[in-house]
Amino acid sequence: MSAPLGVGIIGTGVISQTYLENLTSFPDVRVVAVGDLIPERASAKAEEHGVPVWGDADAVLSNPDVDLVVNLTIPATHIEISSRAVAAGKHVWTEKPIGMDRESTLTLLREADAAGVRIGSAPDTILGPGFQTAKRAIAEGIIGTPQFVHTAFQTQGPDLWHPEPAFLFAAGAGPLLDMGPYYFSALVSLLGPIAGVAARGSRWRTERQIHSGPRAGESFSVEVPSTVQVLSTFEGGQQGTHLLSFDSALERHGVIEIHGSEGTLVMPDPNTFSGRTAYVKPLGVLRDGMSTTQEWIDIEEQGTVVGRGLGVLDMARAIAADRPHIATGELGYHVFDVLLSAQDSAASGQYLEIESTVGEVPVMPADFDPFAATLG
Repeated sequence: MSAPLGVGIIGTGVISQTYLENLTSFPDVRVVAVGDLIPERASAKAEEHGVPVWGDADAVLSNPDVDLVVNLTIPATHIEISSRAVAAGKHVWTEKPIGMDRESTLTLLREADAAGVRIGSAPDTILGPGFQTAKRAIAEGIIGTPQFVHTAFQTQGPDLWHPEPAFLFAAGAGPLLDMGPYYFSALVSLLGPIAGVAARGSRWRTERQIHSGPRAGESFSVEVPSTVQVLSTFEGGQQGTHLLSFDSALERHGVIEIHGSEGTLVMPDPNTFSGRTAYVKPLGVLRDGMSTTQEWIDIEEQGTVVGRGLGVLDMARAIAADRPHIATGELGYHVFDVLLSAQDSAASGQYLEIESTVGEVPVMPADFDPFAATLG
């Protein structure tokens, strides 16, 4: 491939706005079609962002100029849309979670391999300069040997701001499967695969209310635990504690700490692309000391901050260079398997071993420039 990669987007909900803003600004990709279950929504997005073709999902899947489909549909239709794209001979980037169950997700990966196309899976925040700078610092030994990790995501819930929040409290979502991929993808990318988990979950309210948009005041059912706590064991021997909650009056996002033999690394929020956030200290290290005074070391972030769509761009360049892309379907599946196992553990009360694994996740080059044309 020498020309910019042709991209088609299916699903024009809230998250599509940032994808379109970024993908239409990268010179190595070209957004050529937008589709949605409600074609009028696709039309509005196409007009806003200068996309020439719009319609339903078929308008994207049948378009010969589309090389890669960005699947932004609700979790319940991720596998259906991704499988149809693979059958049409197109690469796929899918929002998380990659699927709804292990069997159909593994089938999707096998179908893609047989068809000679690639699967990429969100989150692509692990490609951002904040996370990548931290990853390189760990590899360089800034905290010695990583020993244990702690993460926390606490919020009152997306029903406060999302105009259509019910799907975030349904099967395939909840804080575990909606927010968990950011934290666990980051940790697996840093420390390697997870070997086992134990979890507990709770659902304090069985109904919640929409607070914004045209349906404000309507109630909907809560189908999954709205607070989950997880203990994890990594194949490398490290251990982790993780809290994910839609029930917390205390808003605390982006807590991710890597504790090593020589210090602690405070990571950037894994739901952002930068090391500078409002909820945690700037990216940096607290070094062990022999007195009550400990040294805080700021780490200078390297790279250009953009946003969602960076994984699609990495796929485009990887396809052209015939190299592996970073946020692969295999990584997405392993994280998904870990989160499903945590869900199963919360239901059964048992410690569960993880059957899947994944290879070492590559590092993004420090000089990766999203706005420098390398194709065409």
